[in-house]
Parts: sequence; C-alpha cells; structure tokens
Amino acid sequence: MLTRRLPPTVEPYRAAANQEMIEGLVDLEKLARLEVEIGPQQGSAVVKLQFDIDMQRRHLIDGDLEADLMIPCRRCLKPMAVTVGSHFKLAVVSDDALAATVPSDYEPVLVDDEQLDLLEAIEDELILSLPQVVYHDEAECAVSREQLSSGEASVEKAARPDNPFDVLKSLKGKL
Repeated sequence: MLTRRLPPTVEPYRAAANQEMIEGLVDLEKLARLEVEIGPQQGSAVVKLQFDIDMQRRHLIDGDLEADLMIPCRRCLKPMAVTVGSHFKLAVVSDDALAATVPSDYEPVLVDDEQLDLLEAIEDELILSLPQVVYHDEAECAVSREQLSSGEASVEKAARPDNPFDVLKSLKGKL
C-alpha cells in the first residue's frame, strides 16, 4: 500500500531528463476547486507519473490517477461513493506559443520558473474525469420515481367551452 505523499511541486525538465517515475498520494481535502465542484472530500488520490522526453525533445508526463470520491446524486443530492480513474498525457510547455505546437494526443501544461504545481495538475485531471451525471440505484435513492414526475403523463382533454351558437340551435328547434 502506498503511503508516500506526492510533492506539491516538481522540476519537470530535470525529471524528464532522468526519466523519473513519481508515485504517491494526494490529499483530497487540499483540492479546493474539486470541493467547489462536488463538495468536501476525504481520503487520498493515488497518482503515478512517468516523466520522459520524446524524439522531438518535448518533455512529457504520462500519468494515472484513481480516487474514491463522494459525489452528490443528481436525484436526491445525497453523496454517494464513486471511484474515478484517469489516464492522461501531458506535454510540459513554458509559454502559450509552445502549447499550440503540442500534438493532439497530449494536453499542454504550463510551467512557471521551471516548477510544475503537481497538486493543481492532478486537481485538473480529477475534475476532468468526473462523471457528468451520478444517480443512486432506484432502490437506494431517497427520491422515488413517483416523486420525480411533474404531473400526469397523459394529457387530459380540456373541458369543451360553451358554444355561443348552442342558444341558436335551441331556438331553431322551437320554430
């Protein structure tokens, strides 16, 4: 079992030159943007990062992450456990012009002063890997299917309004 914490920052150019692999845990409580997205979290994300340099001398990060998150059910809004995993490929760039040259199978990640904020990069990948919609099983959800319906499925026929010519019909019959 992994117990080592991931460092908050890393020198990606040095790590790629040495083809380093970094494995560790990231505390989910420290990820503020993730909390805004799905609520407070507990536990850790397991992260594995392989740094490398390709034939075009691009500095790359091949990563995997997995986390057990508590995501609100879209029906009852009560949190439910969901395991989220992601495999991602990042290309380290120092400016926006270089980001435009990154191949489409990599996502550019901007580095300031030769330091990469690992926690921010991992948080980005976690947010991107969140499922769009999460529901409890119908039997486990606090909201039933009947409570979700907003009205009758069949459209009732409206009562026929009074016809102003009905009076004329009755007069015609008397003549």
